[in-house]
Amino acid sequence: MALLLLLITVSLFLLSSAALPYPYDTSYHIDCGGHTPSTDLYNVTWLPDQFFSGGATAVVSEPLHFRLQVEKTLRYFPLSSGKKNCYVVPLPSGRYYIRTFTVYDNYDGKSHSPSFDASVEGTLVFSWRSPWSEGIDRDGAYSDLFAFVKDGELDFCFYSIATDPPVIGALEIIQIDPLSYDSARTGDSYILVNYGRLSAGSDQWGPGFTSDPDPFGRSWQSDTEFLNQNSKSARTITTEEKIFGTDQAPNYFPMKLYQSAVTISGDLEYELSVDAKLDYLLWFHFAEIDLTVKKAGQRVFDLMVNDVNVSRVDIYKEAGGFAAYSLIYTVKNLSSTVLSVRLAAVVGAPLLSGLENYAMVPADMSTVPEQAVAMRALKESLRVPDRMGWNGDPCAPTNWDAWEGVTCHPNQNDTALVITQIDLGSQGLKGYISDQISLLSNLVNLNLSSNSLTGILPVGLGQKSLKRLDLSNNQFSGSIPESLTSSNMQLVLLNNNLLEGRVPEDLYSVGVHGGAIDLSGNKGLCGVPSLPDCPLFWENGHLSKGGKIAITLSCLFFVGVVVLVVSIICIRRHRNDYDFGLPQDLMSLAAKRNRYQRQKSLMLLEMESQHAKGLPSIPLNSQ
Repeated sequence: MALLLLLITVSLFLLSSAALPYPYDTSYHIDCGGHTPSTDLYNVTWLPDQFFSGGATAVVSEPLHFRLQVEKTLRYFPLSSGKKNCYVVPLPSGRYYIRTFTVYDNYDGKSHSPSFDASVEGTLVFSWRSPWSEGIDRDGAYSDLFAFVKDGELDFCFYSIATDPPVIGALEIIQIDPLSYDSARTGDSYILVNYGRLSAGSDQWGPGFTSDPDPFGRSWQSDTEFLNQNSKSARTITTEEKIFGTDQAPNYFPMKLYQSAVTISGDLEYELSVDAKLDYLLWFHFAEIDLTVKKAGQRVFDLMVNDVNVSRVDIYKEAGGFAAYSLIYTVKNLSSTVLSVRLAAVVGAPLLSGLENYAMVPADMSTVPEQAVAMRALKESLRVPDRMGWNGDPCAPTNWDAWEGVTCHPNQNDTALVITQIDLGSQGLKGYISDQISLLSNLVNLNLSSNSLTGILPVGLGQKSLKRLDLSNNQFSGSIPESLTSSNMQLVLLNNNLLEGRVPEDLYSVGVHGGAIDLSGNKGLCGVPSLPDCPLFWENGHLSKGGKIAITLSCLFFVGVVVLVVSIICIRRHRNDYDFGLPQDLMSLAAKRNRYQRQKSLMLLEMESQHAKGLPSIPLNSQ
């Protein structure tokens, strides 16, 4: 991408506006490289350096050349911190004005200003290229933009070109009205990068950071150096009168902007340096502050942009006297590196109070949120070293390389980026694989071989998209999860680990169907050809699946036998109850009859005995 940074030399007026983030209350003023909080001459409180991913601190080579403490310190990011480093600042979702101060001043004694890129929320916004101009090299420069934050944190990232360490001196973040700068029409998918914020006829506002108040904290600069050579004779008019309609939502422009203006006999023309192939949003500010203009039609001029007649302007007709009036115009598909603005006189002399020029940079695609979460979890669990630069969005900006060892592609709708490959073989990793890896639903190739990774393989490791898996030469333990039995697998290398247990047959079939699989070097694996048979009832230090089934069946058989025995006993008891369960009266009669029968039998036996001995018989019924 072409140069996106307007570099403006910071002279005597440096560092932050004293304005509060009106009408919101979220703001950060970070002294990059600073170790203690401080308050500057304009009563702005600066925080010590924080929210950074890495790097080191330094002091400019000539501290006495700078007025304020925050100008003298900086943070730089050597290659040992990785090619990508970020400030990640927690913020409420909304729109923010972001301003940076960048200075080199030969802090490292190498007399070589660095080349690097900077991005906001995954979109490339600034590009610094060596050598810097002498003034910027020594005095520093500021740059600013408007951006939306939608995910609860701002990512402001730096990307090293070659071996140059990126540098930053100060970072300011101020929440503003989300509807500002016509976002209702342009949408929230653009970042507005400042290519010039000019206060016509004023030399009090900059360049740089000043004490002059602006509700958003915007820096304004004199328009003098942007006037066309033919317009250098333009004269300034000012007023102390109140200007109506300035401090209004959603833009809250400062009244001071409209209390000065430039005018000229003839045409008033500006030349703005820009980058080609971008759209630009122009804001023109007017206020009729000339007391001699008392009615419409006394001052009329045509507004021309690159020789295109944008609008005919009559300030008094639009707003009246001493009232603010703004006009917006978008330049589409600019093909040159110079944007020409001309106010061509129709009646009287043209007049301008201010001009803002913003590049409309389309927000780049970012990583699918859940996959970004998974990658951050992997960064922690795998203990990825700082030198690999795993900071910010894993895949964005698309102009940069993704995280080292990571490959990304647009999703099917070309609306976001997804992770397709992770190649971290032989990187000295000593952690484990996070369960969050299951969120990488587009992962095709995973190579974590030849590290010192431990722990079990996550249950969700296998995705339908996964085709090649190399986890060889680590210290993974436990069993192989069934989730790895995807029919799409073409390569499975799990050799030389501490895995144990039965190998899923579907996984082993990868080799049968033309793929490659290597499970050697795992003494505890079993159950497929070339590996030992698995114990019938014992596996992985606990009951095998077969053992659990056998015990279950045995328990069911035992329970069945017990139920059968109890049922038989109960049935027999029920039968006995029917045979002998007689009424009490019947039981009494039966007992008497039984006694009579026993007595009669005894008498008969006795008579038979006497007869056998020759004794006379005794009649049974004798009286």
